[in-house]
Amino acid sequence: MEEKDMEQMPAEMTEIVGIRFKDAGKVYFFAPGPVTVQPGDTVIVETARGMEYGFVAIGNKEVPTSEIVPPLRPILRASTADDRERYETNKKLETQAFEICQQKIREHGLEMKLIEAEYTFDNSKLLFYFSAEVRVDFRELVKDLASVFRTRIELRQIGIRDEAKMLGGLGVCGRPFCCATFLSDFMQVSIKMAKEQNLSLNSSKISGTCGRLMCCLRYEHETYEEEIRRTPPVDSVVKTPEGTGVVVETSPLTGFIKVRLGDRQNETIKPFHRDQVTRESGRDHAQKRPDRAEKADKE
Repeated sequence: MEEKDMEQMPAEMTEIVGIRFKDAGKVYFFAPGPVTVQPGDTVIVETARGMEYGFVAIGNKEVPTSEIVPPLRPILRASTADDRERYETNKKLETQAFEICQQKIREHGLEMKLIEAEYTFDNSKLLFYFSAEVRVDFRELVKDLASVFRTRIELRQIGIRDEAKMLGGLGVCGRPFCCATFLSDFMQVSIKMAKEQNLSLNSSKISGTCGRLMCCLRYEHETYEEEIRRTPPVDSVVKTPEGTGVVVETSPLTGFIKVRLGDRQNETIKPFHRDQVTRESGRDHAQKRPDRAEKADKE
């Protein structure tokens, strides 16, 4: 079959339902089978951990099969009144389990911070999430907890970003943490993003409460990349309506740049919109600007 004909073939589609298990949690695809649900409904699904109580984030929908990681686990049923009662009961049991585990941690003298306790829906497993700065030997703690709760115990160490997502709180902007309210997954953030947005590189100003780079640095990253691409960089030589000059300052979002015109004895700095200038390729100004050079000489 020719490549052109393959491009015209419709993509294979598969019906899915998107389920999340926590507020602002990651959305997982499940096979709906005969079940039809709407966002906000609750369902019982089969997961690697066993039966779970989930919240519908995406109703029945067809997506390209290429977007799915097989095999899709099934939705067992829409939740019943008994299921919802059991879910609420488990929440109360988790609160009690959390307090007991904290007490046991103190008794064993372990350097760990308990974050959350979670029962699987069928109570076949009890998970405890914790953070720690050092490696923790919790084998004796697990044995102690298993003798108390009479079920499978699992302790999971999580990172500081996951801790912030679970605990919630207010960010430096005064709003609730993005990760705890609407970000279903953490995005990759780098210091380059702060540089491109002309932000202070002081870590205290670009770091969130968790101590990592703020997730919101990512939100406008693509926009900044596009605007920077369209804007002549600092030290590039450009032709303006008033002559040739060197770019000394840029504002990519507004599209305005400041250009130094004239020679060193008779120079002026004027603003232009990037659409008013033409960059002269191969003529970037490699030398330091006079103000910097003079400052260096004085020092």
